[in-house]
Amino acid sequence: MRPFDEIFAIAADRKGGTAALEAQLTKPKSAEELAQIPEDRWLAQFTKGVFQAGFNWQVIENKWDGFEAAFHGFDVDRCAFLHDEDMDRLMSDTAIVRNGPKIRTVIENAHFIQSLRDQGGAGVVLGGWASTDYISQLEFMKKGGSRIGGNTGQYALRFLGKDSFILSRDVVARLIAEGIIDKQPTSKGAMKQVQEAFNIWMNQSGRSLTEISRVLAMSV
Repeated sequence: MRPFDEIFAIAADRKGGTAALEAQLTKPKSAEELAQIPEDRWLAQFTKGVFQAGFNWQVIENKWDGFEAAFHGFDVDRCAFLHDEDMDRLMSDTAIVRNGPKIRTVIENAHFIQSLRDQGGAGVVLGGWASTDYISQLEFMKKGGSRIGGNTGQYALRFLGKDSFILSRDVVARLIAEGIIDKQPTSKGAMKQVQEAFNIWMNQSGRSLTEISRVLAMSV
């Protein structure tokens, strides 16, 4: 496994130099900033991620105003208590994508967010999770939520500003090239190896998971 500065140099060479690469990197939000994100925005981003998974992202973006209206601005308590009549309404609403199993994730993830209130709320719990144990956060979201433990959850957290790595095709290719894993990581053991590698690179560079993940992707 190469030290991070060597991987950074590979990515910089591919992207036209250090300055050009740095310009494409963004820093995550602080735990304090994430704690201020209201519940409805966590639910909205989880929902957007679920509906975009395996689908054309732009279609969901184009319909997003319809989603906001159909789900009452993603008010967590209202979404948690959607019932059969609401499902009938949503399944006939052409302003959204009418996928029953995905619509039900809104209810289930609203329950998940409600369950975090006695720990300070989604912004505190999910926003304050330690970057050095990010894989446990994904496992926590997988167990407590609906369809938000894998890549969908990774992208949702990234878009919300949480420090995160995304196991995209290019990131996985770099991890394989560095001998950390030999295929897309799905087991707990493989995910632990990925986390350990990112932790080493964070210590070497002083950079966030978000920045390191982007550098890895752009090194391929």
